[in-house]
Amino acid sequence: MNNAATTHETSPARLDELRARLSADASGVLEMFAQEYAVSMRTVIECLPESFRALAPGEHAEAVLLDIAGWGPVTVLVHTPDVILECKAPLPAGRFAHGFYNIGGGSPVSGHLRLDRCKTLAFVRRPFMGADSCSVNFLNAEGEAMFKVFVGRDEQRALLADQVERFSALWKRLGEAAIV
Repeated sequence: MNNAATTHETSPARLDELRARLSADASGVLEMFAQEYAVSMRTVIECLPESFRALAPGEHAEAVLLDIAGWGPVTVLVHTPDVILECKAPLPAGRFAHGFYNIGGGSPVSGHLRLDRCKTLAFVRRPFMGADSCSVNFLNAEGEAMFKVFVGRDEQRALLADQVERFSALWKRLGEAAIV
């Protein structure tokens, strides 16, 4: 999303400023922080307090997507400089064909993912707009978000407890994995 992130180096002092800002209030839009500080989404996520995030190698992307396919309705989000698209529905299980991981089959969520470009999975649990949020962020080699999957909510906007448990299990299992 952020071309500036690949052309500008951010000073250690500026990263310390971002860490302090996120430590004081981590509820903002992460892509906006990336743009403001001219860094990648991965860098912003790494600047979150440690208790808010865990990283895992992208090689686990298919396994994570297959796990999420059993969760029920989630929110799939794609955020570019010009648009934020959200789809609330179950994420269908996919399969590889023609160089893509293909999802579809009756769900409003369908498409063709280049999972080979997923370098890092970022599990993020933090406050957002006055509520708890949990997301799995699929980050490419440039550290930018390919897409995100958020734990679903009930009619009162509370996170679905069973999905939080499954999200937490993935975090615990994969968040300890070696990351490059």
